[in-house]
Amino acid sequence: MKHSNIVGGSTAERVINCPGSVKLVATMPPKESSTYADEGTLLHDCIADLLDMKVKSARDMIGRTYNDQVLTEELIEEKLLPALRLLNTIDPENVMDFEVEQKVGFGDFLPSVFGHVDLLGRLGDTAIVLDWKFGSGVMVEAEENYQGLFYACAARRTDLTKWVFKGATKVLIVIVQPPGIKIWETTPERLDQFEAQLASAVVEAKSDNALMAAGKWCKWCAAKPVCPVMTGEVDRVKAAQISALPAEQIGEYLKTADQLESWITDLRALAFQMLESGAAVPGYKLVPKRAIRSWVNEDAAKALLLAHLPESELVEVKMCSPAVVEKKLKKLKLALPEGSTAAVSSGVTLADVDDPRPQVMQLGSQLKSALTKLQG
Repeated sequence: MKHSNIVGGSTAERVINCPGSVKLVATMPPKESSTYADEGTLLHDCIADLLDMKVKSARDMIGRTYNDQVLTEELIEEKLLPALRLLNTIDPENVMDFEVEQKVGFGDFLPSVFGHVDLLGRLGDTAIVLDWKFGSGVMVEAEENYQGLFYACAARRTDLTKWVFKGATKVLIVIVQPPGIKIWETTPERLDQFEAQLASAVVEAKSDNALMAAGKWCKWCAAKPVCPVMTGEVDRVKAAQISALPAEQIGEYLKTADQLESWITDLRALAFQMLESGAAVPGYKLVPKRAIRSWVNEDAAKALLLAHLPESELVEVKMCSPAVVEKKLKKLKLALPEGSTAAVSSGVTLADVDDPRPQVMQLGSQLKSALTKLQG
């Protein structure tokens, strides 16, 4: 789906916080689509057709494709149908007036700034702005969601969709991300504030010395590999002697770790893309990956080797994982036997203090020593 190259729903948070990124991103080569993005586009198209009643049921679309992604029974059961059930929690009586997949923009107020909103609806005095998220990663939050605010403000200024907001006293920003839903209630006044922030950022983005700042909005920025703010942070981290830092400073550095790791990943990907297209990156080249031996003809090799080794030493049989078996059982409309699986953590990992997972209780070194002696 085409969006503005100045700012859109998915880039609004970055542009508001880092207006200088607009010109920098414009210099970068376009990112190739991923299988996750293609699957998301396929599911967006299918759910829009269902809500527009262009098809009678989800199963009528089995086999539909987008690039290399195919709509399967599994995707319908795990993504499409749960998303529709979650929509029913907002509109249980099926009385909401709504529009799907609408292009919305800011007109003369912010020329060339537009995007496409998944669903706009009206229930009583409440305007609803809904975004489908079909990724299986971290749940996207609805509260102060810049993408939702962008679409709401743009829809208010679009002739075909402004009816959703006329006379509304409440605005719901809704994120439907199976198996969950997040809803944030805000006001037309908050939309006014956001619109002013966005307009200010768009104006500043056109200046030669536009503000640049690092933050969580850097995660999906295509310009990370060449961003002067990011490269400056890398230099400072490299120069620091971590072992000599007090705990307070180490905690502050950890807050930017995700940004730095994401920057490094994108830098490597950009260098790879340049080399693959024939451009030179001084000091680097593409080389074959480590070769892994495989049988030229597995059946022929097995026949020869059975003269020297029993079949039990040539062929290994391994139980499928619970996740794989669960998928097989779903097709038979069966569940895993109760008590047949257990979730065991593989260890501990570092997390921010605000992470919702409970803290692991650590044994003191003296108690560990005492227990070790008792076990010995």
